[in-house]
Amino acid sequence: MTTLITGVGLIGTSFAQLAVDRGEQVVFLDSEPRGEYLAEKLGSSNVSSVRRDVRDLPALVETMTANGVDTVVHTAGLIGGRVSDPLYTGLQINIGGTINVCEAVRLAGVKRLVHVSTFGVYDRDKEGDAPVTESLPLWSDRGYPASKIANELIVNTYATQYGFELVVLRPANVYGVGHFWAGSGGGEVLQRLVTAGIKGETIEMPVVRDFEYVYAKDVGRAVELAATVPQPTQRTFNVGNGEITSFADLIEAAKTSMPGLNVVPKGGSSDGIKQPMDLSASKAGLGWAPQYSLADGLADYASELRARLGL
Repeated sequence: MTTLITGVGLIGTSFAQLAVDRGEQVVFLDSEPRGEYLAEKLGSSNVSSVRRDVRDLPALVETMTANGVDTVVHTAGLIGGRVSDPLYTGLQINIGGTINVCEAVRLAGVKRLVHVSTFGVYDRDKEGDAPVTESLPLWSDRGYPASKIANELIVNTYATQYGFELVVLRPANVYGVGHFWAGSGGGEVLQRLVTAGIKGETIEMPVVRDFEYVYAKDVGRAVELAATVPQPTQRTFNVGNGEITSFADLIEAAKTSMPGLNVVPKGGSSDGIKQPMDLSASKAGLGWAPQYSLADGLADYASELRARLGL
């Protein structure tokens, strides 16, 4: 059994740790595989990487067929403001890359595609007084979430047309030890926060918006289930922690595990989303629920980062 993961990032490597543990062969495809980061996350595991771009359809097909890939986990793409700088290139990478992944899945006869989307696809102007289910309408006129909405339509259309299995995951704001080459501003801010905490330093930090967070290890487990459970009746699932966290709540949770942390708020905005995601479908269809509270996730994050930094 072999899984191809597009993109060497936080979610893909968090999933790969679990896949390797159950004996899966894992191949990463990325235009910049970042071997040092892979070694940090996966050690000497039997993992290989291919330096190719998701915009290169022949390379995708060749990699899938040469390695006997039966599952593809698609995480590659730009995040946040990087999609809009410039927009033309960002959409080529995010949307064009997804079209190529789907076409390669079709041509190579891959059994299942797991597509990692985002909670940013929801039209939050239409959220009500209850947690957000997967049926809330989608909308955005900003580059990153708009590209993710387009990608969801593309993968669903391909799966319906050609009959391969598909699971789409919509993670909340993911945090965990990682790099942020693709542009995850939220992830980078949290790593700066945790780094300051374990060093006992004072950090000036913009007030971040109210958000729903989810720990990378929880997301990795959601991808593992999405890749291995029998095809659910529902294709799309929320992956969050079921809570909205304010800036004050975030700092309080961080100080629980890092009491030496001192944060000086500097600008920013406290506006944000109002409703967390409903996780009942994820529990019923995937058997998934978050295991880490925000405080527990930050404590585990701090422990892992201390080891990484030798502190």
